[in-house]
Amino acid sequence: METTNILQPLLGGAIIGLAAVLLLLFNGRIAGISGILAGVLMPGEPDRLWRPAFIAGLIAGGLLLAFISPDVFPTTPFRSLTGFAVAGLLVGVGARLGSGCTSGHGVCGIGRFSLRGLVATVTFITTGAITVAVVNAFFGGSL
Repeated sequence: METTNILQPLLGGAIIGLAAVLLLLFNGRIAGISGILAGVLMPGEPDRLWRPAFIAGLIAGGLLLAFISPDVFPTTPFRSLTGFAVAGLLVGVGARLGSGCTSGHGVCGIGRFSLRGLVATVTFITTGAITVAVVNAFFGGSL
């Protein structure tokens, strides 16, 4: 494995961890993206101002990376738009059922030594691996 293949994910993970720590330190909030987005979409939710800024920062970061290093993003999708839509819906349902997403449970929960976060993260990863195996076995990886 090349050094750049190791350093880029490590740097990305460190930046995600730093953002989660800073949000917890300065706002007292967990950086669970599904909860942040739900707070933007729910009317009457208190402390709504920082939430759109956080989401905008995520989008701006992706756009900046696409501008600086476009080769990081594939030019053609690996799956169909239908596959992406189904996957997005399943992730959304899973985040609601699991009372949070991988960022809230995985990054922040495990970082705080939360047993609930650990169990949720193991469940996410296991379910994802099973889903990939099923899609590849029954649909030839083309869903």
